[in-house]
Amino acid sequence: MLSEPRSGRLASWGNALLAGHVSPDEAVLAIVGEDAVHRVEGLPGESAPVGLTLALGRLRTLGVTALRVALPAPGHPLGLSGPPEFNARALEAEEAVVCHGAAFGLVPEVYEAGPDGDVHVEVVWHCLPVREAPPADVPSLGEAERELAEALRDATEVLSRLDVAGSGPVAEAAIDAYRARAEAGRQVLAPGYPPRAVRVLELAQRVGLLISVAYDNGHGGAVSASEMAARAEALRPVERTARRAQVAAYNSVVEERERGVR
Repeated sequence: MLSEPRSGRLASWGNALLAGHVSPDEAVLAIVGEDAVHRVEGLPGESAPVGLTLALGRLRTLGVTALRVALPAPGHPLGLSGPPEFNARALEAEEAVVCHGAAFGLVPEVYEAGPDGDVHVEVVWHCLPVREAPPADVPSLGEAERELAEALRDATEVLSRLDVAGSGPVAEAAIDAYRARAEAGRQVLAPGYPPRAVRVLELAQRVGLLISVAYDNGHGGAVSASEMAARAEALRPVERTARRAQVAAYNSVVEERERGVR
């Protein structure tokens, strides 16, 4: 939950490009981020993987007007609409992008290559058919913001009770990294998103930070198997809420367009 999902970058900056807020070069640079290269495989009319610039242009000509994010987990097909083959691939990757305006979806496959200390990451997005139907379990921004406020309180209470909220080097490193990214002026969402979406996504990432601290900070005060199981059980709905909020934020421009706000 701490790291920004690649599907979020693709949808966010892809939407900015489709709306004319950024140039193709700006969009591709932001989507690729620290990865070495991104390619798209399986585009109609293409027999081999193509670069992101060509792929985004081709999707536009195929009728795509916007991009949605899906962040599914076992038992929770968040943002998906089928068919089963696409859902299974997205669940394995734990993320996907679903096109709006044409029945396509994109699922990332990540490859790492190079020696220790010089590893580079390549991403292949597999373009697959999807079912045109409402995405599963995606709340409105307002709902997501209210749910997150409660989830943040719940997460803080659980971590404090189990003595893992702010102790240990892993927790300190995670919090330092989060603050460093914020202070560097990281753009949470691409141009064109409403301020409320930015606020919801930032809060979802904060909740995700607490969850990561809980799971990565050793046993903390949960010294027995039953206590550790209780911690996981308590944090599971909080993690679900944070994922739902992320999807709501990334998909907000599509929802506003459908309601005629833009």
